[in-house]
Amino acid sequence: PKLIRKVRPDIIHATTWAIPPTSRPLVVTVHDVAFLRDPDHFTAHGTAYFHRALEITRKRADAIIVPSQATADDCVEAGLDASLITVIPHGLSHTPVTADQIEDFRARWDLTRPYILWVGTREPRKNLPTLLAAYRQMEDADLDLVLVGPAGWGSDPTDAPLAPDRVHVLGRLDDADLACAYAGARVFTFPSLWEGFGLPVLEAMAHGTPVVTSAGTCMEEVTGDAGLLVEPTVADALAAALRTAAGDAHDDLA
Repeated sequence: PKLIRKVRPDIIHATTWAIPPTSRPLVVTVHDVAFLRDPDHFTAHGTAYFHRALEITRKRADAIIVPSQATADDCVEAGLDASLITVIPHGLSHTPVTADQIEDFRARWDLTRPYILWVGTREPRKNLPTLLAAYRQMEDADLDLVLVGPAGWGSDPTDAPLAPDRVHVLGRLDDADLACAYAGARVFTFPSLWEGFGLPVLEAMAHGTPVVTSAGTCMEEVTGDAGLLVEPTVADALAAALRTAAGDAHDDLA
């Protein structure tokens, strides 16, 4: 508020739910309203905070930006004015990598076999238990599973016993290594239950890596017909799609 009074901007753009008090024209970017669809996947404190921000947006916003039509539909259902909403999909800054960089990355992380890649924060809505269940059905496949990203909240499925020589939990990577992880993967999978956009899907596609992701979500908008879509809660379907993307359909999807 002090900075706003000092600078006296013509417009305030809140790029997250952190919306400052202001009498200036207000633009709010709403990345998702997943806390309304499945509040059990959020902390009580977080849910209360998001509800307050949603009410401020409903009362004060002069324009609302969302990254997908799915999020736009959710915003309207949540009581936001459809006439104020504009869909502007996210973009990305693509980092090309060389074969030598990929080889170096794989050597440092001891990734000697082809691998399925997942990227995200390990939290309930990311649906990792279903991915791990699907992967257990693929023991005969010559594919490792690589999980990239930090621990989030809630129970961490990687705390359970995992095959140490087949499942690799790398944690957070810097941008250069993350680009190599995408480019070196045989398949990328992102079976989230809900997202506002699903940027990792776009990042994987930018590296030419086949994608398996969730049907009936905004990720369907991102992939179009360039990936395989599955019901994210059905491990059998996810395992079958991963086999297809890593096998016969790989070159068509890459």
